[in-house]
Amino acid sequence: MAADLVRARLAAFPRLEASASGLVPAAVAVALLPNRNGVPCFLLTRRAAALRRHAGQWALPGGRLDAGETPLDAARRELQEEVGIEPELSEHAGTLDDYVTRSGYVITPVVLLLDRVTRLRPNPDEVAAAYRVPLHLLHTPLPGSVDTGPTVRFRLLGRVINPPTAAILHQLSEVIEHGRATRVAHFAQPRFTWS
Repeated sequence: MAADLVRARLAAFPRLEASASGLVPAAVAVALLPNRNGVPCFLLTRRAAALRRHAGQWALPGGRLDAGETPLDAARRELQEEVGIEPELSEHAGTLDDYVTRSGYVITPVVLLLDRVTRLRPNPDEVAAAYRVPLHLLHTPLPGSVDTGPTVRFRLLGRVINPPTAAILHQLSEVIEHGRATRVAHFAQPRFTWS
């Protein structure tokens, strides 16, 4: 997918912000980068098993905002801390809708374009593994329901990816590949993602 098209579609997207009142502000890096064959991909990580919260879950690089940080600052910092991508290698292309989690966070998904990253260096304290996943795999979401309501999922890397990650990826695909302002805040998260 051409970077110009990604920028244009994100610029035209009427982003929705969520109130952070009583919630912990956080950001994730929705990093778009090519694989070795030049295929457009997004970056997906598997969180380290020893983490206190959300251990072993599939996620986009991210975390809570430090004092004085913007979501863009936090997304770039987390991308560097988790997989070793220097902030100056990423271009801010736009931002998707905020997503409120059942665990008390309001996540701002920051879309970053990377074109020269050749090697990912996962930090073993935070990340068990990092993958470049082709964007075209987001064309087939798995709608359905969980014990808490209707949801959307993806089967990626032999696993099922749940919200909030799946919801953010679904919106990414809808916005940048189809030009549709699809909302995802209503998608339920399975109970195991709440803690």
